[in-house]
Amino acid sequence: MKKIFLSIFMAAAVLTSCDMDTAPKGVLTDQDGITNYIDCEAARNGVYAGMRSFGTGGYIYFTDLQMDMFIGTETNGNRNGELARGEVYSNNQDIEAVWSGVYSRIGNINYFITQAEALLESGTLENASRVANVKGFIAEAKFARAMYYLYLFDHFCQAYTADKATTPALGLPLVDKYQPTPDRKSYPPRSTMAKTFEFIEEDLTEAYDGLVEWEQAGHNVAAANSAYVSSYTVEALWARAALLKRDFDTAIEKAQNVIDAGIWTLTPYAQYAALWTSDQGTELIFRPFFPNLVNTEQGAISSTGDAWLNSNGKESDYIPSYMNCLTMYDRTTVAVGGQNRYKDVRYGTFFTQWNLKYQGSASPALVFTKYPGNAIFNSGRQEYKNMPKLFRLSELYLIVAEASYENNDEGTANTYLADLRTQRILGYDSSEEYSGTELRDEIRLERTRELIGEGFRMSDLRRWGLGFQRNPSYPISPTLSRLFRRPEATLQYAPNYYRFVWPIPQAEMDVNPQLKGQQNPGY
Repeated sequence: MKKIFLSIFMAAAVLTSCDMDTAPKGVLTDQDGITNYIDCEAARNGVYAGMRSFGTGGYIYFTDLQMDMFIGTETNGNRNGELARGEVYSNNQDIEAVWSGVYSRIGNINYFITQAEALLESGTLENASRVANVKGFIAEAKFARAMYYLYLFDHFCQAYTADKATTPALGLPLVDKYQPTPDRKSYPPRSTMAKTFEFIEEDLTEAYDGLVEWEQAGHNVAAANSAYVSSYTVEALWARAALLKRDFDTAIEKAQNVIDAGIWTLTPYAQYAALWTSDQGTELIFRPFFPNLVNTEQGAISSTGDAWLNSNGKESDYIPSYMNCLTMYDRTTVAVGGQNRYKDVRYGTFFTQWNLKYQGSASPALVFTKYPGNAIFNSGRQEYKNMPKLFRLSELYLIVAEASYENNDEGTANTYLADLRTQRILGYDSSEEYSGTELRDEIRLERTRELIGEGFRMSDLRRWGLGFQRNPSYPISPTLSRLFRRPEATLQYAPNYYRFVWPIPQAEMDVNPQLKGQQNPGY
């Protein structure tokens, strides 16, 4: 699976051995080119196809399985086993698939931007509306490129700190032109962290400016359940990036701009389950465009839920840890509409009791059902496929809370924390306030509760400088512990352990001589 990322081109996605990506039918290739407006629209669909598959499957769940919230079972057939055991090596095929898959998307974006800009310069577009649209398509593509580079940084680079920002070779190899070549001497080395973020922020600025101009002309105006990138989507990504960079002022500003727009609202308690069963909700900032949900696009996304659940409904590959995970939530019940409901809506939504079969007997266990499968994608058999939800409003509330705490603004941090909890926990006392490290820990707890299984846990622990130890104790079903795989059931990482950062894949190190001596520490 040795791939030279600079020489790959597929118009939407690269096929990998992990089946993390599926290329749609009828896409353009670099031999076809973008010679007219219709070609440009088709290539734009390819950009969205890449974002759709990027929001599902291993891109989401790999890091969660590596961390502390889930424990593998004896019935999982060693699926995702290396990462779940914490055995992270430079020849890991899952990690290589992520690296090559994301860089392939970046190659697609670079090709698209080059061709679309040439189309604009050619003067062959028939009218001003089409000129405006192509400029908007380019802005969308620059958003996607910024999103991909931020993802790579968040997985393959150490936590951003000011003292390391200009240290050589701690950032990413940066490519902004589509120039496939077998000349290995021309491949880029790793940049600094500062240069990586400068690149990302430049794309964010140009994407934002381009989309604002397009929206002011009446195109791609943001709406709830947005299927297209808007200027607000750019600001949501910018807030995420700024938090990782510890630029707390920018994180707050960008997140509040989206929140205060009033287009999206936190999904209320009664509607929260539908956010996951049917991918609908008032807080979905960006749920990438699907041209044909029923027919052509069902294969364009990977399953996310099947990382945890087996399609036979009797086995779970990875079970939520009782002590690390389940105890986070308020599990008391209250009567709602004549039925008992958990006070914390997420507990009843994310976890479902199954009787797990093992060696001729069954043990009751709570399995992770945050990705139960949208019926649109699961006709005939259960595949646990859901539409990708790349940005939700709740993440922005948590960003404001964390960044405000770091800025010593405890009042704002408490307000945003309480606002989120009020929509998630029945009867929550929003007047309750915290201070000091207690406030910090409550914000971190709420972020973990809300974003579990969405690919943030490794990044969060690294940013916070925390380690972990899995705990296999399961007091509500004592026989269940026999299903847990050993020794991964007690895996622990010390704070700042080198495996909180993924290695540059060895295949990439082998083909790019400029990366010599630039591997991440420990690998």
